Amino acid sequence: MSKRDDSSLDPFEIEFLPEFREGRGPEEPFVNKHGVVIGDHEYESLESPLNQWSAEVDPAVMAGDEWVHPYKDIGFRTIENREYFEQGIVPQAGMFMHPDKNTAYGTGEPDSEPGRQEEEKQPE
Repeated sequence: MSKRDDSSLDPFEIEFLPEFREGRGPEEPFVNKHGVVIGDHEYESLESPLNQWSAEVDPAVMAGDEWVHPYKDIGFRTIENREYFEQGIVPQAGMFMHPDKNTAYGTGEPDSEPGRQEEEKQPE
């Protein structure tokens, strides 16, 4: 049985290629500087700023690598991340683009003709 099919793996853990394991960080859960355990999937923590939120709490306190486990994150379960981290397949660029929409419409594009009488319409 491959490690990928091993039921003892954490549900958010994948089988990283060796080049993605080097220098990645701890494999076991860790405690960040706020006293919150990261990587145990017990998302309710009394020490978490989310449970002590007020108007005075800066949202930036919840940003950064100290809030993401290097091996056990829900984002690793996406098809794109599994293909990349387990097989080395680089994601295709532009997968979230809408090429049929002109996002520059009405912004005075440099190639617009000055004094043009008829206004172009945004494609549906």
